[in-house]
Amino acid sequence: MNSLRGHFLVASSELNDPNFLRTVVLIVQHDEMGAMGLVLNRPTDATVRKVWEQVKHSPCAVDAPLYLGGPIEGPLVALHARSEQADIEVLPGLYYTVQPDSLEKLVSQGDEPARFIAGYAGWGPEQLEGELEQGAWLVGPARPEQVLGQEVDLWEKISRELADTNLVSLLGIKHVPDDPSLN
Repeated sequence: MNSLRGHFLVASSELNDPNFLRTVVLIVQHDEMGAMGLVLNRPTDATVRKVWEQVKHSPCAVDAPLYLGGPIEGPLVALHARSEQADIEVLPGLYYTVQPDSLEKLVSQGDEPARFIAGYAGWGPEQLEGELEQGAWLVGPARPEQVLGQEVDLWEKISRELADTNLVSLLGIKHVPDDPSLN
């Protein structure tokens, strides 16, 4: 089994689960026991600051949206670029944190890009592999700037990038310039 940690799952039109309609999920953990991921494009009406002020008495410099990471309830987590606050390195330069002390440092500084998420998506052993075989998800490698960016329609952007990459691979094209008009 190849781990999909650090990869995107992009909901395809074959995926009928309303919890995942037009979602982009970042896989944080994936092994023989199953997988855990975070939906990246479901902002809630709440901000990190409003939620933080309800549960903590320390300052919060982050006024960004809080994201809903999936249908399973879970603690507040952050995806960020600060290795010293990392619990897991998801991919080079992108880290996952759930520890309260690390989260407190991230929200108090607020000067680094980060995405704060509540809830997660989970799959039991071989469940995700079955969904992949059914064509429910498109899969592609993630980059930190995609995860931490503020893309308005992340599903559209990542879907298009994956389709372009798959087409180039299918056609056996060895090099595609960044700007094909310069060709």
